[in-house]
Amino acid sequence: MKLSIVNGRLVDPASGLDLAPGPASVVHVADGRIAAIGEAPAGFAADRTIDASGCIVAPGLLDLAARLREPGYEYKATLESEMQAAIAGGITGLACPPDTDPTLDEPGLVEMLKYRARGIDGARLYPVGSLTTGLKGEVITEMAELAEAGCVGFSQALAPIMDTQVLMRAMQYARTYGFTVWLHPQDPHLARGGVAHAGPYASRLGLSGVPVIAETVALNTIFDLMRVTGCRVHLCRLSTAAGLELVRRARDEGLPVSCDVAAHHMHLIDLDIGFFDANCRVDPPFRSQRDRDAIRAALADGTVDAICSDHTPVDDDAKQLPFGEAEPGVTGLELLLPLTLKWAQEAGVPLATALAKISSGPAAVLGVPEATGRLEAGGPADLCVLDPRETWVVSRATLLSQGAHTPYVGRELEGRVRLTLVGGRIAWERPAGARSA
Repeated sequence: MKLSIVNGRLVDPASGLDLAPGPASVVHVADGRIAAIGEAPAGFAADRTIDASGCIVAPGLLDLAARLREPGYEYKATLESEMQAAIAGGITGLACPPDTDPTLDEPGLVEMLKYRARGIDGARLYPVGSLTTGLKGEVITEMAELAEAGCVGFSQALAPIMDTQVLMRAMQYARTYGFTVWLHPQDPHLARGGVAHAGPYASRLGLSGVPVIAETVALNTIFDLMRVTGCRVHLCRLSTAAGLELVRRARDEGLPVSCDVAAHHMHLIDLDIGFFDANCRVDPPFRSQRDRDAIRAALADGTVDAICSDHTPVDDDAKQLPFGEAEPGVTGLELLLPLTLKWAQEAGVPLATALAKISSGPAAVLGVPEATGRLEAGGPADLCVLDPRETWVVSRATLLSQGAHTPYVGRELEGRVRLTLVGGRIAWERPAGARSA
């Protein structure tokens, strides 16, 4: 199908393009790619013209951390439900961690998951393979074979590697083939048993804490191993001011490191736990206001490359428990955009800078040809049309994800996607009557 998207403000953070509605901002799509921006190619006749009045036309969003719960945890969510939530949130590509059941440590499992995703016609799926067999931290996986099957990187998810020599060997293997190792920087011994940020509030509530040094000790170990191995590392879900400062120093030193933060960590702090709200049970935990402010500053100054949803659907039985026993995780696919826009508005950050953190920034981390995170003639027609001023109330009725546990239930957010294209195909279109839901 040939499409023309007219009357929208065109924003492409990667190229710095920001065009007001008019002839120059029209996007023409044909054969799954962007045929032209501005004047239509010779002989081009659109099968449909999409009116984007009052909206922004932007690259499709890319999410670096979305648990889709397949295989193994279909009672928490299904690939169908979470893919639908992703495209409803303007996400055209997402990376899924390997902590499924079985874990993504065999090429056949990766190929099966990608085949399932293609059959759903949702967002593009980029599996992150297991760094060690079964995520047990003992035997390194055959990363080269997993990469051929479609893995974009290798991770332990939240499972620790107790033997540092195993981690060093895995990083040496990855460096040999040019793979990126994705690591969650949290020392398992210092964080053991912790369910909240180690501070005065957790003490008053009687909750065991995860100290800041659990992150910084792990980061120092990772950076030392990077110096020895030369491996490229992506750090997942940084949460502390001290950790972000270590990343700045590592970059100044020239280490090949990138990092992301979770969207909810840009806004919420340990006090938001309130009186044991299990919807605020996340890993890493919500930190202090100082840490939250440091995350916002690091996003603005470029220390942090990407914002991710850290989408982790959890069923009611696992959430409706005392705080310390509840399973960590929140629903985030449909909140990635509005929470990013909320940060930009509150911090006075330009729109293009904010959108870069959920498009071109994660694209650079993924490093795959079809996930460009940009709008350009000849490139993949992965884009979203979003209304930055549309308000909506987060609820089970307005969320498509099977998991509906989030601290934002009942809150009003601003910014919603009206249309999502994946490979030139209209993957999602919000009905006109639902825009103010």
